[in-house]
Order: sequence, then structure tokens, then C-alpha cells
Amino acid sequence: MREVTVERFVGATPAEVRRALDPAVVVEYEGSFEVLEIEERDDATFVTAGARGVGVTLRFESREGGLRYEQVGDAGPFDEMWTDIDWDPENEGSRVTARSSVSLGLPVAAVTDRVAAWKRRGELDRALDRLAADLE
Repeated sequence: MREVTVERFVGATPAEVRRALDPAVVVEYEGSFEVLEIEERDDATFVTAGARGVGVTLRFESREGGLRYEQVGDAGPFDEMWTDIDWDPENEGSRVTARSSVSLGLPVAAVTDRVAAWKRRGELDRALDRLAADLE
């Protein structure tokens, strides 16, 4: 597995960041998948998304000062993937940090997981850029 971390200053309060990061919006901000279905179950939100013949189900949980989501089930581009998005107050705004770990579960993991992490970093950069643009 490879871990990537990106962060941004966002000119909005932590409460505004939390309201903006609805699970479906997070998937849309990342830009790789289109949201197909949203289902609320127990203490989690399940988002089914797809693009170019690939589907994925993500399980979102709210946490104090953040949220966590992970790929669930056998379908999806990753063998394993989880992401934490946290926000803390900073200079009349918020510092938003996204940390994700990915594995494709393919041979030559040193290479394939590095490529997956590179792509994942791009998705997280795009998501935080879009969040910052929407809140400023």
C-alpha cells in the first residue's frame, strides 16, 4: 500500500467545510467517477459511483473534525483504498488535510501501487482545489 497526503488552506470555517463535504460532493470533487446512487445505512453513507465501465462503492463515516471513506465490496479499481479528510481552524479559515492509502493488489506492487498513489494524489489535489474555489 502507498499513502499520499495533500492539504490546502480554505477561507471558510470548519463548520462551512463540513457542510460542503457531503459524500456525493467529495466523489464529484475528485473527478474520476460519477455518482450513481446514495444510500444511508446505520451510521454510514454508501455512494455507488462509476466511469468508463468501472464501478465502486464507497462507505463514508463522519468523525469529529473530519470524515473517512473506504472502498467496500469486490468491485472497484483498488484492492484496498481508504481516505481521511480532516479540517482544523487556521487564520480565520481552515486547514484541510486529505490522507489516503491505496493498493491495486497487482504483481509488482512497488510499481503499480506507486502509479495508483500518483493518480490518487491528483484526485485529492483536484478535490481540495474545488472545495477551496467553492468556499471562497
